[in-house]
Amino acid sequence: MVGEPHLDVPGLASHLEWQVERVRHALDELARLALVRPSGDPPGEHLIVNPELRLTALLTQEEVRLAERQQAIATSRQAVTEIIDSYHNAVRDQRGLEVERITGLDMIRARLEELSQECAEELSAFIPLSRQPADSRRAVRPLDESLLGRGVHMRSVYLQGSLSDPDMTTHFDWLTDLGGRVRTVATLPLRLIIFDRRVAMVPSDPENTASGALLLRGKGLVSALCSLFEHVWEAATPYGQEPINDSRTGLSSQARAILSLLAQGYTDDVVARKIGVSVRTSRRITAELMSQLGARSRFQAGVLAGERGWLRGATAESGAPD
Repeated sequence: MVGEPHLDVPGLASHLEWQVERVRHALDELARLALVRPSGDPPGEHLIVNPELRLTALLTQEEVRLAERQQAIATSRQAVTEIIDSYHNAVRDQRGLEVERITGLDMIRARLEELSQECAEELSAFIPLSRQPADSRRAVRPLDESLLGRGVHMRSVYLQGSLSDPDMTTHFDWLTDLGGRVRTVATLPLRLIIFDRRVAMVPSDPENTASGALLLRGKGLVSALCSLFEHVWEAATPYGQEPINDSRTGLSSQARAILSLLAQGYTDDVVARKIGVSVRTSRRITAELMSQLGARSRFQAGVLAGERGWLRGATAESGAPD
């Protein structure tokens, strides 16, 4: 109609090679969109409305409708998010389980301080460190002093390897003088702090404590960690007493722990870290055990020890459930 303004309906049908009825339907649609309007001269014809004005108005209408649709989608998305949050909260409440991930040393220390201030009755901890940096000891001392001053029952399990560090034994003396209880074991399964048997903090990756921590709530999970603590505590040696060697083999708990770790295929570095001694000391004990067993390799030493029953109960002594 723009290019051939003189064509009537039959002429348009012929030009487009359409049926006349199809042209009429198209004209009706253009009229609905106000792009053409009926003409009285000649009767039955249609005139084109300035497309610049009308098409711009149509585009504006579409933009308004699109904005309204986008707003409706945003509202729906918010509603969906609220429903999902409600579902997760309901599931969490039903399961009685809540996990909070904490990253960054400053954030971990802040949460420890907060939980320590809230702790009213009991604090239990595994501290698998043979040496604790001086700044870390200074950071926890005010918290420990406040807890013990309020009458909180505090029990801590450290590695036996820490007894060779004078700074650590000085810290143990200070802690026990204030009323804290300290015991030691050959190895510990993980870093763990339990507050009032209701909240527990563990590393998000036990092999890499720098990766952050997890704060765990929930009766079932925390109760299991409390049971683990009690299991290890009962097998641990009170601070100030000498560890008792196994009556059957004459092995120390450290030697038995090393054999257990060797049987699991751990490297010298990992074995030394887990029992809290230097790599040199770990290798010396390993060499003595291999000679005693007649083993040609570290792994064979662990296997032979298992076959002879030397590892029976070693997992319990080293801090893992049997």
